[in-house]
Amino acid sequence: MEDIKQIKVEGELVGIIGFNQIMESVRNEHANEDDETLRKNLLEKFSKKNYIASSSREAYSKAFLREYKKFAGLPCEEDDTGGIDIKVLGPGCAACDNLMSLLMSILAELDLPANLEHMKDVREIGKYGVLGTPALVINGKVRAVGKLPPRKTVKQWLQALT
Repeated sequence: MEDIKQIKVEGELVGIIGFNQIMESVRNEHANEDDETLRKNLLEKFSKKNYIASSSREAYSKAFLREYKKFAGLPCEEDDTGGIDIKVLGPGCAACDNLMSLLMSILAELDLPANLEHMKDVREIGKYGVLGTPALVINGKVRAVGKLPPRKTVKQWLQALT
């Protein structure tokens, strides 16, 4: 199965092929380089497996650098393009599926646009420091761990963001 991850490029979610493999490669080969050199290396490597229009190369290189810094555990600026970013962390069990369904239902009810992602990769989940699943992360803040939060509570959290 191909390694694909969605990242934000100028506020839009884009699927990137070979994400983890390329990030590992850059971390191993270019970790001590300055940001500009990292951007060029990332863009070059990702361009081999992903189509990137010449007019978008600058935006993609910035997004790749931001994602690399997250991947490597380095401080970075978030993509502040507004909107709500929701992540369900967990292996894909029934509880995770129930949380995803709950979120989709609430988002539809509130007619609220959001980026909703189910993260199943143990390494990605570990970056949030949670020890139980499912876990709910809204705009980078861990809101629930190891249980399905009440519908009313989730709805309040999301309404507070609008």
